[in-house]
Amino acid sequence: MQKVILEITMSLDGFIAGEDVSKKNPIGKDGIILHDWIFKKKTDVDDSLLRELIENCGAVIVGSRTYETAIDVAWGGSSPFSVPVFVICHSIPNAKIDGFSFITEGIETALTKAKAIATDKNIWVMGGANVIQQYLNSNLCDELNIHVAPVLLFEGTRLFDLTGSSKIQLRKKRVIDTPGATHLYYEIVK
Repeated sequence: MQKVILEITMSLDGFIAGEDVSKKNPIGKDGIILHDWIFKKKTDVDDSLLRELIENCGAVIVGSRTYETAIDVAWGGSSPFSVPVFVICHSIPNAKIDGFSFITEGIETALTKAKAIATDKNIWVMGGANVIQQYLNSNLCDELNIHVAPVLLFEGTRLFDLTGSSKIQLRKKRVIDTPGATHLYYEIVK
């Protein structure tokens, strides 16, 4: 059964990127330690979690800021994904990478297109904060998976600053602890 999964890494104090996010530094000052569980501190368990996510994914949705800041430095000018990626944006950027489609009509249109392409596989919504907040507020997603890095950043881009006033109830599916992150998997109660 196809699911819409919000999946992101954040610091213990709620930041998904360090301060000074830019094209030259797509995860901000000191933000790389958020992703140690994928790189420097990756264990077999971390690797298995990533493989599970990727193997079950049929399409990815990102925001324009994630695309614009990661295109050159983090992604090296090519897509790191083996599936189609939909970028939610107000205007289509000048720099385009093969495998990315640009959606100016909003999150519902991006999701409709992603679901059609993904067929029976999951849709991975990976950010940024604004896109994840929009999907949470719209009740269009099935799971929220957060990889909590063992660090306090104190500043940067917060995941939950603008989520609205409606309560969102979660049902814990699993918790997995590795040296680089505590992996929290929740079902979103509808």
